[in-house]
Amino acid sequence: MRLHLPVALPLVPGDRFVLREFGRDETVGGGEVLDVAPVLPAAKAQPSRSVDRVIAERGWVEADDLEPLTGERRPPTLGRWVVAPDALAATRDHVLGAVEAAGPLGVDVATFDDYERAVLATIEEVRVEGGRARRGAAHDTLATHPYLTALERAAFTPPDPEGVSRVELRELVRRGLVVERDGCYFAATAIDAAARVIASLLATTPGGVTVAQVRDALGTTRKHALPLLAHLDATGVTRRRDDVRIAGPRLPTGT
Repeated sequence: MRLHLPVALPLVPGDRFVLREFGRDETVGGGEVLDVAPVLPAAKAQPSRSVDRVIAERGWVEADDLEPLTGERRPPTLGRWVVAPDALAATRDHVLGAVEAAGPLGVDVATFDDYERAVLATIEEVRVEGGRARRGAAHDTLATHPYLTALERAAFTPPDPEGVSRVELRELVRRGLVVERDGCYFAATAIDAAARVIASLLATTPGGVTVAQVRDALGTTRKHALPLLAHLDATGVTRRRDDVRIAGPRLPTGT
């Protein structure tokens, strides 16, 4: 028998109850409380005072919530939860499957829920780096990504990222291998090289250099020189003064 009460009562499994018909002032039934917060439909439920049953039906139960549900306190299995073995195994399989499906790039840890992140921390063969989880032995394809190689070769005339997935491109930028400015992408090594070239220009013309001078020194076009200079301005390598760039606090020295 399942009873639905209009207000919450401080009940625990094992409590006994009596049902009375107030109109006739008669006792019409009674019994023992077996489950204070059932999760299965009445047709499928098999209530008992078993704590293991309560855990199995819920899969994951916060340790602090288990005692009010069952009258018994148990230490957490993982994190702050008491976890049914089947639920723990299923969550581990799901996490490993997601990591495998993501390939060498790895899966964004933010896509996992609290249970999955707790399990992730226990899987030795998976490593988490930069917010992404991948197999420990997986080759890091970003360090040798074809687009990164193309950017490094082109330096100051970088190609557009045609055919590069947005996930890979975003990860290249997040890891600092690639710099994006105003829709243009540069290898980080090209940014450093440009800073050294501009430092050399400013060593001979400390009053400032124009966009045209930078463009010619880098052997690039205005299309690429402008976003490159905008990035150097933003990072303190250069500063804009009217129509020229002067040395910023982070301009390389000793060039």
